Amino acid sequence: MDFELTSEQRMIRDTARDFALREILPQAAAIDREHRFPKEIVDKLGALGLMGVTVPAAWEGAGMDTVSYALAVEEISRGCASTGVIMSVNNSLGCVPIATYGTEAQKRAWLPALATGRKLACFALSEPEAGSDARALRTSATRKGDRFVLSGTKNFITNGPHADLMILFASTEPSAGARGITAFLVDMKSPGVEVGKPDQKLGIRGAACAQIFLTECEVPAESVLGAVNGGYKIALAALDGGRIGIAAQAVGIARAAFEEATRYALERKTFGHPIAEHQIIQFKLADMSTEIDAARGLLWRAAAKKDGGGRITTEAAMAKLLASEVANRVAKEAVQIFGGYGYLSDFPVERHYRDAKITEIYEGTSEIQRLVIARNLIEA
Repeated sequence: MDFELTSEQRMIRDTARDFALREILPQAAAIDREHRFPKEIVDKLGALGLMGVTVPAAWEGAGMDTVSYALAVEEISRGCASTGVIMSVNNSLGCVPIATYGTEAQKRAWLPALATGRKLACFALSEPEAGSDARALRTSATRKGDRFVLSGTKNFITNGPHADLMILFASTEPSAGARGITAFLVDMKSPGVEVGKPDQKLGIRGAACAQIFLTECEVPAESVLGAVNGGYKIALAALDGGRIGIAAQAVGIARAAFEEATRYALERKTFGHPIAEHQIIQFKLADMSTEIDAARGLLWRAAAKKDGGGRITTEAAMAKLLASEVANRVAKEAVQIFGGYGYLSDFPVERHYRDAKITEIYEGTSEIQRLVIARNLIEA
């Protein structure tokens, strides 16, 4: 693999980095403290083309590749992890499934608005009793003439309280298990859709998530995304791409924590010297930097393979697994380098420490990533 970025990839990275430093980073602490959805930032991300990075230009997207998308998510997440996951969900779990499986009418109805940030998508797969085992979902879709009636509850839906579109997975043939799951495009204003109170979370507090309740919600048959009973394949493919986004978010969080720790180590003095001169601190920084680069390498490999059209299940799982665990280790060490100050909300490493944890949980826990990797190794 060639690790040299193209001029277009460097351009989108630099654009995202400049925007994050100027527009996002100064607001990140307040977004976290106030549990505030950063709508004005999301609007600007849309104007920059970052809410639909890989969406073709014909549908008003940026028309860039997956490596560019990973670079952009890392930079935005370095500024604010909440903003990074809002952007990631809209891109990989919203735009990509529609661009890949949608009809021309569905693309026309949703892609331009999603790609430009005029509208926002959420991805409704998880349920109270169906998290890692998506095949166990209980939300039902019953055929009624030329319509489907949706009923059930979805859990932990990122962007849910602010979304315009829900990509919903429901059982159309319960006896068929995974082969009886169908994906639907559901307008959040549809009668029978109710969003619960936003969840109160440990981290990524600006990225609102909530339960979504569907009660006899009728949608036209034209709302089916892909084929009836073909939704499980769509969900798995979307999650492969989504794991690239979460890996990029995790690398961004790790980088933010590392950069703050390095800066502090050069400023903070003990026994008359900056703590960066102490070998134990140097070793910590060396390990942190090495692990971040290793995680980014796996991320770029997965993104590049996706651009090449290959199956990326193993590569995406490896990237997500390592990047999320690196983010947690790096954030933990950053707090340690700050000492008592790292435990205070006055300093950003406390926020990075809280934000990092979720990357080991959503889009498949670390345990699930290990299962995915092991099964693919055994079956190869």
